[in-house]
Amino acid sequence: MNDLLNVISTEIGGVLDRVDRDDVERTAIALDAAGRVFVAGAGRSGFMADAFAMRLVHLGLQVHVVGETTAPAMAEGDTLVAVSGSGSTAGTVRAAQECRRAGGKVLAVTTDPAAELGTTADDVLHVPAATKHRREGEAASVQPLSSLFDQCVHLVFDAVCLRLAQLREIGNEAAKAAHVKTE
Repeated sequence: MNDLLNVISTEIGGVLDRVDRDDVERTAIALDAAGRVFVAGAGRSGFMADAFAMRLVHLGLQVHVVGETTAPAMAEGDTLVAVSGSGSTAGTVRAAQECRRAGGKVLAVTTDPAAELGTTADDVLHVPAATKHRREGEAASVQPLSSLFDQCVHLVFDAVCLRLAQLREIGNEAAKAAHVKTE
């Protein structure tokens, strides 16, 4: 039996090696300058977007999750981070279109910059990982569905947050102070 943890970490490393570091830097700078930030995604991509939203709150940003009952309408000056491996998830694409109509900016996080989400966006954070579609050009993966994309998005988002923390000069104690306290 193969060491499955090693297989997974090797797959992740191969994708992360191909992520453009300028994309990460540009994303952090854009979020640092953003007004309100919205995140959107469906399924497991939505979970990655939700986790990112929490990290952004810890870094002092005003963040909303599209579809939550407390999320306000998007408006001019807002930024939407839209996550879809395929770049064609209907609800995520609709959120991007709505953000554009409202005068906001869209950052697509996808494996396919040429898909509808990417072409709707102002900028793309390209994560060249395998998705459930296994299209030509995607990274090979033994993992089912979009696991590799989800794992890599999580880590890329952590890199964006680390850079954002540097830009805002926020260390662990400041982030901890913004963490929810329900004890």
